[in-house]
Amino acid sequence: MHEEIADVSFEIEPNLTAEEFVDVLRRSTLAERRPVDQPDTIHGMLRNADVIVTARKSSTLIGVARALTDFANCTYLADLAVDVEFQRRGIGKELLQRIHEAAGLNTTLILLAAPQAVAYYPHIGMSPHDSCWIK
Repeated sequence: MHEEIADVSFEIEPNLTAEEFVDVLRRSTLAERRPVDQPDTIHGMLRNADVIVTARKSSTLIGVARALTDFANCTYLADLAVDVEFQRRGIGKELLQRIHEAAGLNTTLILLAAPQAVAYYPHIGMSPHDSCWIK
């Protein structure tokens, strides 16, 4: 673990509140691409996630990873958000590693990168894939 994140605690947190989730989405800029003004959707996103891993400094939520998985073959990383004040310290990489461990390292980790994050994922060892479609 990076020395810079030694004072950050990482936990599986299935009961993360919608308020904290939306707050960290806003502080990470991911809120621009999430329905933060639709409370029912946010509650559903949290309730139906298979794994939620959080990063906290003291008790303040500074990062979150949320995934949907079958725990056998594939894991879709739906959200990876780190407060902009704490980015570039290894927190996102650690969240990604911990969510993958919780879902099963035997699963293929899949994600759609936000436009601003396209350059980030190769930096942490992920490879691009050219056959993804969305509707």
